[in-house]
Amino acid sequence: MQFSGNKPRSHTYLASLLMQNRGAFLIVAYRLRVRTFLIPIFVTSLVFQGFQTSAQTSSSDRKQTIPALLQREHVASVSFAQIVGGKTTLAEAYGEQSSGVATSTATFYNIASMSKPISAEVLLRLASKGRLSLDEPMYKYWVDPDVADDPRAKLLTPRMALDHQTGFANWRRETNGKLAFTQDPGKAFGYSGEGYQYVARFAEKKTDESFESLAQTLIFNPAGMTHTAYTHRLWMDGNIAQPTDKDGQWLKPQIATQFVAADLVYTTPTQYASFVESLMYGEGETPAIRNLRDSVLTDRKAEMCVGKLAKVCPDEVGFGAGWEVIKTHGKTFLMHTGLDEGVFTLGFFETGSRAGVILFTNSANGPRVILPILKMLNADPDFISYLEAQV
Repeated sequence: MQFSGNKPRSHTYLASLLMQNRGAFLIVAYRLRVRTFLIPIFVTSLVFQGFQTSAQTSSSDRKQTIPALLQREHVASVSFAQIVGGKTTLAEAYGEQSSGVATSTATFYNIASMSKPISAEVLLRLASKGRLSLDEPMYKYWVDPDVADDPRAKLLTPRMALDHQTGFANWRRETNGKLAFTQDPGKAFGYSGEGYQYVARFAEKKTDESFESLAQTLIFNPAGMTHTAYTHRLWMDGNIAQPTDKDGQWLKPQIATQFVAADLVYTTPTQYASFVESLMYGEGETPAIRNLRDSVLTDRKAEMCVGKLAKVCPDEVGFGAGWEVIKTHGKTFLMHTGLDEGVFTLGFFETGSRAGVILFTNSANGPRVILPILKMLNADPDFISYLEAQV
C-alpha cells in the first residue's frame, strides 16, 4: 500500500452521484468533468425496487435488502451509524472493504470532505477557550507565500475560511498550482479546501501546536475517538475500505503523510457519530459559539431554491462554520458530504431532536444507496424531502 496525500486531478465521469454544485449537494447522472456546473436531472434507485417505509426496517430485513441494494447499484460496501436522542443506537456494515474481505463497523473509511466539520470544530473550540478569535486577521500569524504580495491576504479571517468566503479556489491546482484569489475575501461563497488548510496553518502558528495535536486534544480524546486520524497510523493497515470506481474496480487508497484539514481523515461511522454527539451537547463550546455553528453564515437560498427545490425551499440554507445548514419546518439540520475518487460519504443531524445518520461508502456509486438506506432507517422525513427535492 502506498501512502500519499496527493489528490486526483479530476474525475472524468459521474453516474447518479450526489455532487457539489458550487458547494450545493445535488444528484446527477451524466458523464462529465467535475468542474462542469451540474443540473439535477435524474437519479436511479431512490427507492430500491419500490421499497418504501414510514417505520424503521428490522435488522433481519436490512440484512436481506442492503446486500441486494449494493449489488444492484455496484457499491462495494456501506457502513453506517444512527444517532437517536443524542446516543448512537445502531451501527451496521455490509459488503466488502477489499476484494474478498468483508467490511465491518470497525473498518476505516476515508471520509473525504467530511473531514472539514472536524477541522472547523478545532477552530470553534479554540475560540471558545479564548485562544483565538474567529474575526481576527490571520496575516499576523500566517500568510501563504503564494499570496504574500497580495494585499487581500490581510483581509482573511478564520470565519471566512470556515464558511467558504476566502476567495480561494477549491484547490490551488485549479489556479495553475499556486494559491490565488479568484474573488475578494468575504464577498461571496466559494467552496474551498484551500481555505481550510489556510486556517489550520493559522491555528498552528497562533497556538504553537501542530494541528493534529490540537485535534487530538480538543476533539478526538474528549469524544473517545481512539481510531481517527488525519495521517497514516499503523492501526489502519489491513483494515481500510479500499475505494472502487463506477465499474467496481479496486483503487489504491489515498492516505495522507501530512495532514490535510479539508480531506482524507480516516475513521469509522461510530467514531464520527461520537464526534457528532459531542456537538449535539455543545461540548467544548460556549453558547455563543454553539449558536454560531448552527447558524447560516453564508446565505445561499436565492441560488439554491430554483426549479423543483423552489417549491419546498427551506426557510434558510447555506454554509455555517463547517457544515451546510438547512432550517426548515422549525428544524435545524447540519449536513456534510465527502467525495473523493472511489469514495462517497454523508452525515447529517438535527439539532433539536439530536438525531442523525453517518453513512460511509467506498464506491464512486455510493450516492445511489443514500436515500434508500435513510428511508430504511426512518431518518427525518423533512431531511429526506430536502434531498429528494434536489433530484
